[in-house]
Amino acid sequence: MERTTDFKDRPAVSYNTEHNEGKVATAIEHQTAKIPSDVYLWASLGSMAASLTLKIMGKDKTALFVGQWAPSFLILGLYNKLVKVEGHD
Repeated sequence: MERTTDFKDRPAVSYNTEHNEGKVATAIEHQTAKIPSDVYLWASLGSMAASLTLKIMGKDKTALFVGQWAPSFLILGLYNKLVKVEGHD
């Protein structure tokens, strides 16, 4: 017997009944959920490409600064995906 679960069809359930998000966090989550997840991936790849370009141009400190944006974009993309999948309060 094969069991499959389609998580897109399940209702968003909040197991944290004691605490709710504030108005600002809810508004931010509502707006950022509209952004496609691949935007963050492309921003991350773009920052890596810009960092490589700056490194080739000999601007080492600026290249390191721009290169450090990539993980931040990926984390923002992960947060965006979680908000879309799990929803907010």
